[in-house]
Amino acid sequence: MKKEVHSNAPSGAVYGLGFIGAAIYFISQATGFWVGVLGFLKAIVWPAFLIYDAFKYLGMQ
Repeated sequence: MKKEVHSNAPSGAVYGLGFIGAAIYFISQATGFWVGVLGFLKAIVWPAFLIYDAFKYLGMQ
């Protein structure tokens, strides 16, 4: 039997570091508690913001 192993560790590490950086950025820009909570939620979905801005920059929107 042939065994296939797929590893996603490098992409998980990039997402994790990006999440930490985004959380620090968004929370440090917060002016209140609930804005900080919103910043934390934004940090969870930071790849969506990245792709959206990349498409906007490339003129695909």
